[in-house]
Amino acid sequence: MVEMVQTLYSELKRFCSRNLLVILGFSFILAVVALLAVGLTQNKSLPENVKYGIVLDAGSSHTSLYIYTWPAEKENDTGVVHQIEECKVKGPGISKYAQRVNDIELYLAECMERAKEVVPQSQHQETPVYLGATAGMRLLRIENEPLANRVLNTVTNSLSRYPFDFQGARIITGQEEGAYGWITINYLLGKFTQKLRWLNLMPKGDDTQGTYGALDLGGASTQITFVPQNKSTESPDNALHFRLYGKDYSIYTHSFLCYGKDQALMQKLAKDIQDTNGTLRDPCFHPGYEKVMNISDLYKSPCTKRFETTLPFHQFQIQGTGNYQQCQQSILQLFNTSYCPYSRCSFDGVFLPPLEGDFGAFSAFYYVMEFLNFTSGETPSQEKVMDKMKEFCSLRWEELKTNFGAVKEKYLSEYCFSGTYILSLLLNGYHFTADSWKHIHFMGKIRSSDVGWTLGYMLNLTNMIPAEQPSSTPLPHSTYIFLMVLFSLILVIVIVIAMFVFRKPSYFWKDTV
Repeated sequence: MVEMVQTLYSELKRFCSRNLLVILGFSFILAVVALLAVGLTQNKSLPENVKYGIVLDAGSSHTSLYIYTWPAEKENDTGVVHQIEECKVKGPGISKYAQRVNDIELYLAECMERAKEVVPQSQHQETPVYLGATAGMRLLRIENEPLANRVLNTVTNSLSRYPFDFQGARIITGQEEGAYGWITINYLLGKFTQKLRWLNLMPKGDDTQGTYGALDLGGASTQITFVPQNKSTESPDNALHFRLYGKDYSIYTHSFLCYGKDQALMQKLAKDIQDTNGTLRDPCFHPGYEKVMNISDLYKSPCTKRFETTLPFHQFQIQGTGNYQQCQQSILQLFNTSYCPYSRCSFDGVFLPPLEGDFGAFSAFYYVMEFLNFTSGETPSQEKVMDKMKEFCSLRWEELKTNFGAVKEKYLSEYCFSGTYILSLLLNGYHFTADSWKHIHFMGKIRSSDVGWTLGYMLNLTNMIPAEQPSSTPLPHSTYIFLMVLFSLILVIVIVIAMFVFRKPSYFWKDTV
């Protein structure tokens, strides 16, 4: 047995010795080809040019300015755009300036000056600026279209004076708002591209990641957007189709105007005040809370027109009683679930396919839940949230002001209503069950970028999301470095052996004679 092994070893040594140059040559060529392949397909020079983009979110209750940046040479890659600045404009939403448009330039000035500081001066002229107005301006346009156009024209004139590449101000539709929010979440989570196998330039064929749905709650509207399991839809008006990075997406989206948290509160008050003598004992406000409101302020929104009636008083007083169950019963009366022309509806006769997958809930969904301490860790159960709301709403107003003195009274007084409204909307409006509730993730930021429609809006307008998958998907930097080092070492070893062979050839051929 030992002699057989020695014989095989001797034969192998003779074979290698006779064909050493062939083996070395083949190894050398293979290493060179591999090194060139990785280098040419994966190596990208360090970005010498960084680009910037600015989006103003002109919401119903406030305006925010976001500044984004990305490497110019990688602008079609996914996940490379990130937010570097947020500036909250002081004051209400731009729709509140309808009767004082001359104040708009000063209103926007502080954040626009901040943008001039953040974006390098050399980049000002090529940095696009977009302003998108949402439900507050949609309501103003319904109420008085010439006035809404006047506000937009004034905004356009104000922003055009800055040294940026202003691309216009427009009122985006509710459907656009929902779709762009969905794009933002999935772009930041990296859901649009396939993952790579380690040391493999081809994507995994079985690694199709499900996208997240998007739940957006503003002051005047709320949006729900997701990819339903069944691509055929009973309501074409709620269907949108995208082709992103080589994959087709058929999404469902709907925007409920007047069902943002602020307008929903106005609706509830307009409904409940009809059965009073001027004093409204409201379970959605804390015990001890009192506030006087004008009837004219209540009825000036198009959202409350369905409840408008002639009342024998011009003002009414809200007296809080702080009862979660009664508050929820009052809120549920806002959702008309008695009529559905489809196989399945949310409310007000609007088609809603079965909920599918995980959902990211952002904007006011997140801010309210963050205040109530529901955003740290895993999503709490329905029961836990309900128990917390019962306890929170029953707190006396004076105690609440003492414990949260730094919070503005307007926001603090409405958290009981807002939290109850969010639960009612998700459970009774969108029909989340105890099981699907677990798939809701309350999101404020993803990788330092705010979650909202603005990033998706800019990505769409700048064409930074290609329809087709890039032909060469870059490897992770660590894998790229490993491959370059590995193939370089192989080359070095081959060269060293070759030099040794030519210097001492007798060592390798002495046994072959």
